[in-house]
Amino acid sequence: MITQAILTGFALGSFSSLHCIGMCGPIALSLPNMHLPLWQQRVSALLYNLGRVITYSLIGAVLGLLGRQFQMGQIQQIISIVMGVLVLSYAVHHYFIKKSWQPRFLDAIHQQVQKIMIHLLQSPTLSSFLLLGMANALLPCGMVYVALASALSFMDIEVSIAFMAAFGIGTLPLMLLVSMLGNTLRMPIRANLRKATPYMISIMGMLLILRGLNLNIPYLSPSIQHASTVVPCH
Repeated sequence: MITQAILTGFALGSFSSLHCIGMCGPIALSLPNMHLPLWQQRVSALLYNLGRVITYSLIGAVLGLLGRQFQMGQIQQIISIVMGVLVLSYAVHHYFIKKSWQPRFLDAIHQQVQKIMIHLLQSPTLSSFLLLGMANALLPCGMVYVALASALSFMDIEVSIAFMAAFGIGTLPLMLLVSMLGNTLRMPIRANLRKATPYMISIMGMLLILRGLNLNIPYLSPSIQHASTVVPCH
């Protein structure tokens, strides 16, 4: 299970990085590190992106603890189906109907995270680049929502952590290129790649629903063993 989670998380992160370039690319391009020596520019870019991976991993641990409360097979199936429906609803509402679809508490979190990031941008140190990346991972993002929904559907903490860490690592290659090469990556093809984002989110939503349907299809909808009560012998 953990190997499958790592591969799935990395694949999702790799695709998500195409979306990240457009959404988080401006932040990566605005890192206040141009005055630093070249090696410090590279280190600061790496720390910024590692910060995102750390936050994703920590969120995976929290979701793993939550998922652990629902280890009975039927409850886990329901969670997977509900998460899939929510992901599909988000994709339709946000990308196709073109209306914002975000709870108010997320707006409040967004505003607080932005304040923290502005403060960190004003006092650039190597440690602040790491913290900046950690804060950036808390910003609302459609592809992150998909990853969170997937992580919550796992039954083991270590699997959820591995999935979210792999998701973050999957975004690293392109995001590092943006941080290090800057404006040279601003190409029209980026906009075309981002058009695939709603379809990818929709596919992941349908996969979550399939997973919860318990159809005994390897990888797509594996059989979920229902928990049974065992009476110990005395």
